[in-house]
Amino acid sequence: MFKPLILFGCALLPTAAFAQSADLEATCKTVARNFFLSDKLAIGTTQSFPELKPPGVRMAYSTRQGTAPADMTDTFECEFEKADKPHNLTKFCVSSTCYTPNDGDADRKRRFEELRILLQRAEQ
Repeated sequence: MFKPLILFGCALLPTAAFAQSADLEATCKTVARNFFLSDKLAIGTTQSFPELKPPGVRMAYSTRQGTAPADMTDTFECEFEKADKPHNLTKFCVSSTCYTPNDGDADRKRRFEELRILLQRAEQ
């Protein structure tokens, strides 16, 4: 009785892994590295959701090299217009601060536009 359940559970595991989007994750990592002006940003656990509207990525990070993934508590999130390239960044959040194209705060709006432009350049 337990064998069919175990086999069914094992069959589902690869399906869940394929739901992740390495392409979206790489794009969000590019946004994060550009935001922090660092090629050496430590990235921990990453989750991508290409099937959501809008598609997005959430990942743990640390600005300190050598930080174990289990010790990373800061998060970086990206939302995109679509799951296929060009992704077109629509929003990103650093911990609890979000940056959008229509942000009321002029500095956050400018940072969003800067990263949107850098991403467009990278995806051409």
